Amino acid sequence: MPKELTKAVSFPYQIDHSIFREYDIRGIVGQTLHTQDAYLIARAFATKVAVAQPGGFICVGYDGRLTSPEMKEAVCNGIMDAGVNVVDVGLGPTPMLYFASYTLKAAGAIMITGSHNPPDHNGFKFVFLGAPFFGKDIQSLCAIAEAGDFTEGKGGLEFHDLRETYINTLVDAYDGTRPLNVAWDAGNGATGEIMTAVCDRLPGMHALLNAKIDGTFPAHHPDPTVPENLEQLIGTVQKTGLDAGIAFDGDGDRVGVVDDEGEILWGDQLLMLYGADVLREKPGATIIADVKASGALFEEIARLGGQPLMWKTGHSLIKSKMAETGAPLAGEMSGHMFFADKYYGYDDGLYAAVRLLGLLSRSGQKLSDLRKALPARVSTPEIRFPCDEERKFVVIEEVRERLLKDGIAFIDIDGLRVNTEDGWWLVRASNTQSVLVARCESTDKAGLERLKSDMRVQLVLSGIYPPQQ
Repeated sequence: MPKELTKAVSFPYQIDHSIFREYDIRGIVGQTLHTQDAYLIARAFATKVAVAQPGGFICVGYDGRLTSPEMKEAVCNGIMDAGVNVVDVGLGPTPMLYFASYTLKAAGAIMITGSHNPPDHNGFKFVFLGAPFFGKDIQSLCAIAEAGDFTEGKGGLEFHDLRETYINTLVDAYDGTRPLNVAWDAGNGATGEIMTAVCDRLPGMHALLNAKIDGTFPAHHPDPTVPENLEQLIGTVQKTGLDAGIAFDGDGDRVGVVDDEGEILWGDQLLMLYGADVLREKPGATIIADVKASGALFEEIARLGGQPLMWKTGHSLIKSKMAETGAPLAGEMSGHMFFADKYYGYDDGLYAAVRLLGLLSRSGQKLSDLRKALPARVSTPEIRFPCDEERKFVVIEEVRERLLKDGIAFIDIDGLRVNTEDGWWLVRASNTQSVLVARCESTDKAGLERLKSDMRVQLVLSGIYPPQQ
């Protein structure tokens, strides 16, 4: 980014506030997010680092989006102009940037990534002093950047290639006893090159799909929680008779899984398998899941002797709760899986995949058999429907007031999760989009219909009409 452009800024400077989300920064490049914004935001973050840890450095990584290289240049310039040194760890998945931050003991880290969003989106994820950086911290960057209240200096830049170390760490996590045949789908996202290298070193046969990093995502959208995005993977598993299929989102911090029959294993089902495996070595451990997870998960963790803990949705919130409780494992319905057991406690789709293949190999069973042995429930998928940014939290409060008035019990750690004899229904406001999120779960279809009706009545009273599921 030309220095003359950054020096031409006059303060106060206006940044589109919609890009400052709860867990990260996300915007549409050229519309709500510009390279000038990237420079100022990075300089604001570096100012915080310079004050908190003088002499500390910041690791920077970037994904495969077409706009990521120019955003990276702006970010690096912003950090250096704040008087902080940059360690560029290159192109790769977000977890590789987290890995660099922990292993190199960086004071901070910035990942340039649009995650699973459309190709014209981009943004930033942060680590600050080895901890998640979110909420009010994210908002504080806006104030510093718009005011131009920066530290100044001449930071340096160096490149550190730790891909080999990261790959070795992933491969070493495999503890299987028999080779498996697996299909892997990088979705043309940032995991492609690392995924290929890992598969070259794992036993068994591995079919690689969409491994070339391509920011236009020509094969399908890189979000493994959407069933349509898994169709190619499912077809490959079924046609070739493979043991499993693994998929990743655009920046590789989420994992999607299909079994040998082509059935999808959702986040809470994966967490049951991981939980059983971890609890064998750590009896009584706390296992955390987000508020959207199945009631069967919490019951299963308790049955296995663990301490189930329901917590707020959001990768930063989950990581912070893990650190607070000392939990060795956590997960979200969205496919974020967090291992502090033999790892660093952050969400890494590749690491989660290797751990799953290890436990599957050791089990001596098919993944479909492991899935069928899990306690079953009848549920809706995660239902997302539009709601104005200014309105979404108000709707939750309106529903809360009606539930209180009617004496209906609910859990309100993140939105409202209402328990009834039929099961539970949930409605919450997304922290990253102008949508409400809902889900219902019961032990039978009739109960599920009653729950959906109860939830719909409450939303309609607030003028919200969710789609029929």
